[in-house]
Amino acid sequence: MVLQQLTDYSAKILVAFGEAINGNDKIFNWLLKHGYPELAALSKAIRGSDEAFQWLMNNGYPHYAALDMAIVNDKKAYEWLARYKFHFLIVVADASRGKPDAIRWLAMHDLQIFIRIAKLIKAFTDNQKFDYHKLHF
Repeated sequence: MVLQQLTDYSAKILVAFGEAINGNDKIFNWLLKHGYPELAALSKAIRGSDEAFQWLMNNGYPHYAALDMAIVNDKKAYEWLARYKFHFLIVVADASRGKPDAIRWLAMHDLQIFIRIAKLIKAFTDNQKFDYHKLHF
């Protein structure tokens, strides 16, 4: 099982990930073709793709699938992340939901790129209707 952490990626790749979350298909395809299919899938899962969510689950990235679900406040996903000690992903999920403590924690640890990503996710999710068809974690 691959357990890549979001903090393991370079700033350039994280900026690209943010652009993919923002719906930039050219950047999404670049991530997909240049060795970052997990970030491409996570960006699409965040945007509501069940196919991308399933890809994460089936290809060694259940922690990213759990992050996707935690972003929409799925309690089981939060519990799973905590159980398997993915505490940073909990912070990212909380920041993506606009929780001030999580944003402050990221700022205190000089992780502005994750604040930017969280704001992109929040902007996207705030403009969406809840998808009742999305599987629960």
